[in-house]
Amino acid sequence: MESKPRMGFCRRLVTAYAVILFSGLLLAGPLASAGETLKMGVLEEPKTLNVWRATDAWSNKVLGFLYQPLYVRDPKTLEFIPWLAAEQPVYDEKELSYTVKLRPASWSDGTELTSEDVAFTGNFINEFKIPQDNSKWDFVSKIETPDKYTVKFYLKEPEAIFVSRTLTTPIVQKKEWVDRIEAAKKTEKPLGTILNEKIENPVSSGPFILKEWREGSYLYLEKNPRFFGTGATIGGRVLGPHIDGIIFKVFGTSDAAILALKKGSIDMFWWGVQPGYMEDLRANPNIELFENEKSSLYYMGFNVRKPPFNDPNLRRAVATLVDEDFIIKRILQGYGIKMHSIVPSGNTFWYCPEVPKYGEGLDREGRIKKAFDILRDAGYTWQVAPVESSGKVVNGEGIKLPNGQPMENFTILTPPADYDPHRAMCGMMMQEWLRMLGIPASSKPMAFGALLQQVKARHDFDSFIMGYGNLSLDPDYLRNFFLSSNDKPNGWNMSGYNNPEFDKIANASAQEMNRDRRQALIWEMQKIVMRDVPYIPLYNPKLIEAVYKGRFTGWVQMLGGIGNLWTFCELKPGK
Repeated sequence: MESKPRMGFCRRLVTAYAVILFSGLLLAGPLASAGETLKMGVLEEPKTLNVWRATDAWSNKVLGFLYQPLYVRDPKTLEFIPWLAAEQPVYDEKELSYTVKLRPASWSDGTELTSEDVAFTGNFINEFKIPQDNSKWDFVSKIETPDKYTVKFYLKEPEAIFVSRTLTTPIVQKKEWVDRIEAAKKTEKPLGTILNEKIENPVSSGPFILKEWREGSYLYLEKNPRFFGTGATIGGRVLGPHIDGIIFKVFGTSDAAILALKKGSIDMFWWGVQPGYMEDLRANPNIELFENEKSSLYYMGFNVRKPPFNDPNLRRAVATLVDEDFIIKRILQGYGIKMHSIVPSGNTFWYCPEVPKYGEGLDREGRIKKAFDILRDAGYTWQVAPVESSGKVVNGEGIKLPNGQPMENFTILTPPADYDPHRAMCGMMMQEWLRMLGIPASSKPMAFGALLQQVKARHDFDSFIMGYGNLSLDPDYLRNFFLSSNDKPNGWNMSGYNNPEFDKIANASAQEMNRDRRQALIWEMQKIVMRDVPYIPLYNPKLIEAVYKGRFTGWVQMLGGIGNLWTFCELKPGK
């Protein structure tokens, strides 16, 4: 999700009154005495506190403080750190099993967190086939609990994502859910009953518990006195939390939240700051900005099922025309990172630095000449060639396919500018760059939902510009995006890419349990995809986050920003 365009004067005036009113309410309300409480500005409130239904960012932000996984990522190395687990999982290749030992922990209601809770979570997901979790658990055949601190998972077949995806699933309390589940089984649609269950006070194993939620206004989390990490050293860090709680204040727009931050009414705006705000915030001595890489991908995709983009030579020529430096400097105003692969470079272990870098180091004329050479050598002709025999670059006209047929006009679908101005502008620039080569392209913005239907469901498109704002740090998505069996309505393979060589390596990577051998396979997959370019990576926007300077210390920077579990376990009030 991206913030809306800047609002007009009248709307700013209303926002200012709202901020003043909010500040007064906080000073007069029951939370005013919480001097060591972090006040967080958010754009929306959670849609649900039912962990099985939560798919939106705002619900998951809040639930991440409550339901905890067995393992989390180290903020510097991105390696897995035991969290609810006491140590690294032990793999038995012969049994095809993993054994996990738990550290002593309690739920917020005072009951002990045991292996029964872990087994219950996995068995429930498998039995009910919870949509957002089922693919991470359906290969688990059996879960045993030899004692209350030991869990043993048996797999149907080797699955590389078991540690990275399965063991990072939030664990729920058996006591909280068992009666609800038994009741749901007696209904006509058990899964629907569970997903529609209203959870008002989740039982927490995390650093905070839900204290109060005034819908439409704010949500208050209080420090969990039973949090297992308090005072413990985990991942080389001594954990708290050292603050009394967190208030999430709902603003609705970035304008309102940033105005509140500048006034000091909130301590942090928990969302990426758009470039349009940067000059103002950088000039404010009370604001501190944090800049981090994201794990995201914004790209141009092709329908390779039909002409003209079933020709990889045309796709390589288009990739050569893409000026990443222009996109970063002019469209993203410097707040972005060039991408040469489907895997972001910040995901250092899995990113392959040896992929083709089309047009790297060339200026506009150089890119046109290189793209022209690729197409000419592949049999394309023009009525007016974009490069004359003297080497002079001119506007190309009337490009013809290798079979002699004129290339028909094609459309680059993009989200509208009010949804994402960056992607819309990239579409317009691609249109102009392609036309310089004589390629008849037109950029067409359309409502995001309609675009997704046309591309993912109906496969009725030529090319498109879309993005994934929060990619998993496990690159198994690379397999999902391009596996030929995923070329189906609403499947992940939206481009229709079909390469038996890729399929073979991708399927091997999914079952390779040795991390180093799997890395070699993932690197080879990136080389193949970037050689065939069904997708052209365009950019990875930087994540800029803003806080009120000096109020709190201990912000932990990592891939994905400062709004992470480590930060909220280490944050301390400023002096």
